Amino acid sequence: MVKRCSWCGDDALYVKYHDEEWGVPLRDDRALFEFLVLEGAQAGLAWITVLRKRAGYRAAFDHFDAAKVARYSDGRLEKLLDDPAIIRNRRKVYSARQNARALLAVQEEWGSFARYIWHFVDGQPIQNRWRSMAQVPATSPLSERISKDMRRRGFNFVGSTIVYAHMQATGMVNDHLVDCFRHAECARLAQPS
Repeated sequence: MVKRCSWCGDDALYVKYHDEEWGVPLRDDRALFEFLVLEGAQAGLAWITVLRKRAGYRAAFDHFDAAKVARYSDGRLEKLLDDPAIIRNRRKVYSARQNARALLAVQEEWGSFARYIWHFVDGQPIQNRWRSMAQVPATSPLSERISKDMRRRGFNFVGSTIVYAHMQATGMVNDHLVDCFRHAECARLAQPS
């Protein structure tokens, strides 16, 4: 029997996400932007709700092409508020455009969003060794520092909890429990090739 982190339960979509994506180091700006939008959309909701709407988000937001999303008009964003394939919260929908614009500014300064976000961990994922879900934090001093810097740069829906979830999802931190089969796999992915 394969041992997994208990948070994914037995929902097939959740298990697939846990087994294939969560904790894998991402350095692609489009994928990082996708998680930034999705993590912001999750605020106050269960992650499975967002996962079930992920395809809708990809269609609604031009497959997370930040340059395109940054140019969305208010009219286009208002139309998205009628789209049942996404979470229709005005602040969250408008934040996608704001975050796209902030991301483009970061790319201009840093060369890529990945270079910017990964510099906070010196380019290498933090390898935690949690033994129970009760040990896994919702925030950290580092997520607080990143959150403050991102807000200063014009990002929104990037509070410390959302940033920590982003760090977990994109492999900046390996928070798989040590007895989960993915802990060792994600740790190996973090090694320089």
